[in-house]
Amino acid sequence: MSLSELRTKDVVNTRDGKRLGKVMDIEFDETDGRVDALVVPGEFKVGSMLRGEKCGIVIPWHRICKIGENVILVELEPGDILDD
Repeated sequence: MSLSELRTKDVVNTRDGKRLGKVMDIEFDETDGRVDALVVPGEFKVGSMLRGEKCGIVIPWHRICKIGENVILVELEPGDILDD
């Protein structure tokens, strides 16, 4: 599966049913090429936008439950959400 295919899928948290957005980036391990995390848009912050920074929620790979045809299901607790 390519990044462009992942970007078309909605990411949904199974804990609360909240839609987190679509995949905007991936993080991977340079040494073995393994995907470590998906990144979805984070909270909108005006200061970050003005500085040209991207804000995102990093979802570790082990928190991904299922990648379906149209959706990616993840299991995140409120304390699990890490802003990039």
